[in-house]
Formats: sequence, structure tokens, C-alpha cells
Amino acid sequence: MSGVYEELAALGVATVYEAAGRQGLVDVELEQLLAGTSVAGPARIAACAQDDNWAVHQVMPSVRPGEVLVLAMPEPRPVALVGDLLLTQAKVAGAVGVMVDASVRDVDAVRHLGLPVWARWRRVRGAAKDSPGEVDVAVTVGGQRIEPGDAVLMDADGACVVPAARIDEVLVAARARAAREATLRTRYENGEFSYDLNGLREKEGRS
Repeated sequence: MSGVYEELAALGVATVYEAAGRQGLVDVELEQLLAGTSVAGPARIAACAQDDNWAVHQVMPSVRPGEVLVLAMPEPRPVALVGDLLLTQAKVAGAVGVMVDASVRDVDAVRHLGLPVWARWRRVRGAAKDSPGEVDVAVTVGGQRIEPGDAVLMDADGACVVPAARIDEVLVAARARAAREATLRTRYENGEFSYDLNGLREKEGRS
């Protein structure tokens, strides 16, 4: 399956989201800490208790190569669920990326680490370690439910999620969409206009 996720990452969030029927959008602004990165992989999830990162420590031994680590709390707040030490563990375990619906700190060190991270905030406010939370359970980020094993994609456009049961179907549709866009790009480079190719000029004449 690793080749499937690599292809999804290459196709990109916008193409996959559209190919999925405009479903799966993580509709919140996430900051891409490492510019130029694009990742996709099955979700490994830590559902933290509020303002607490016990579950992040707990999930690390379960992370497998190629996974995207998703960290969330009941209510998103600018509390640092991870810094460079926890993210070092994630990188060594083989995570391809991390989504943090909270804060990240040690940003310069994290960038130097080279692990792609998308986070809602950059803040140094520390998390507690008083409540275990849960691992490998569903969470909701930006209005989108994420189940363990769902495909999580992240790039400069943001993030989207493809349910595990739809990955093959959406990949086929995304390939077709990318092929159509490549053809259109060539036509635009040759001087044609989307106004005409989309039939908008004709519609205007009928209005």
C-alpha cells in the first residue's frame, strides 16, 4: 500500500478532495512547518484529554512506518502537544507526517528534524500529563471525522481525509482528474481560455 499513499501525496490535496466528490476536507487553517512537503498515509491517532499530552507519549510505541500521526483534543487550544523530543520519536518510528490540532513548540528544532508537521498554532504553553486520553480512536479535526487507518493527505493547500474503504475508488478518480487537468493545462498554454472550454461564453449568451 505504500505506493498508493505516495501516489495520493503526489496527486495532492486539492485533486484528491475534488476527486472524492468534495468530501473529506479538514476545514481549518493548518500551518505547514516544513515548506515544500506533501505527505499521505494511514492515520495513527492520539485523542488527548483537554490540554494534556499523555496520549501522545502513549501512542508513540504504536507508530508504524508510513503512517500520519494525528493529534487532537476535545477542544482545540494553543497548548503544545508536541515539541522536538516527541517528534524525534515519531520520525524514528517512521511517521511520514504529523497533524496537530493544537500547538507545536521548538519550531526551529522541528524544522531541522525534517519531519513534515502541520499545526494549528505555534505556542510554547505546556501540556499536562494527568489524563491518559485514548489512542486509535476516531477524532474530528476541522469538522472532518478521522478514523484510524483513514488516508490523511497534507500539503501546502491544507489537509483532507479519504476513508479507508474509499481509497482505491478515490485514487482512480484522482488519476483521471489529474489527466484531464494535464490536457487542459496544455490547451491553456496554447492560448485557449477556460471561459470557452467550460461553456461559460455560451451560457452568457443565453442569459
